[in-house]
Amino acid sequence: MTQSGLKALEDELEYLKTTRRKEVSEKIKVALSFGDLSENSEYDAAKNDQAIVEGRITQIEKQLTNVRVVDESDLTSGKVIVGCTVKLKDLDFDEIEEYSIVSSNEADPANGKISDESPVGNALVGKTVGDKVDVQVPSGAVIHYEILEIGKQSF
Repeated sequence: MTQSGLKALEDELEYLKTTRRKEVSEKIKVALSFGDLSENSEYDAAKNDQAIVEGRITQIEKQLTNVRVVDESDLTSGKVIVGCTVKLKDLDFDEIEEYSIVSSNEADPANGKISDESPVGNALVGKTVGDKVDVQVPSGAVIHYEILEIGKQSF
């Protein structure tokens, strides 16, 4: 995971524990004041929110115990790894694309952040500038790339 990804997870955990828990607790108190829990949809919704928040807290805490942050010195190896940016040439359409390779929980394809576990990210990991890579995407098509440049992601 990148340093910025770790910070985002830690910030989310802090928000969930300090702010979101209090909001949900307040919703439960208000719902309880309506009485008769058997027909109280507000109470059911608040308890559902509580379960979602607590589940996410548990998930993040588990992720944080197993996290490995990418060392910036690893990014000078000349190989594609998590934490780097890759400039590619799509050989079929003669287009240039740029992606940041990130961990799966940091992925945001709409913003050019692809997971090292995605078909494209997985195919790129370990490759170097000049390598040609064929990637089979979920639709069954094969995309042909050439790696033009590997750089550091801004942390």
